[in-house]
Amino acid sequence: MSMDEIYFTPASEEHLAREKRKARQLRRSQWWKNRCGAGQCHYCGGRFPPRELTMDHLVPLVRGGVSAKSNVVPCCKECNSKKRYLLPVEWAEYLEERLRRG
Repeated sequence: MSMDEIYFTPASEEHLAREKRKARQLRRSQWWKNRCGAGQCHYCGGRFPPRELTMDHLVPLVRGGVSAKSNVVPCCKECNSKKRYLLPVEWAEYLEERLRRG
């Protein structure tokens, strides 16, 4: 299944607004600064300056995910852009497909 073949009903605007507010607060926390301080992307393992890492929701907000410590990871902009709204299992399938294609 390609990324263009994934269909879902997006979360409500209220959910998105609430969780985005929570994400902004979480990004300002010392906990998040420590997570980014390691300078490593959760997905590709690449090393980056902490300021270049973005917050990714493992279960995306649009798919009903929440802004909680258990659902956010630091990742590079490239991985975050490619993952978009994919669930962890869909992201794993995407990566496996890329490896098969070479």
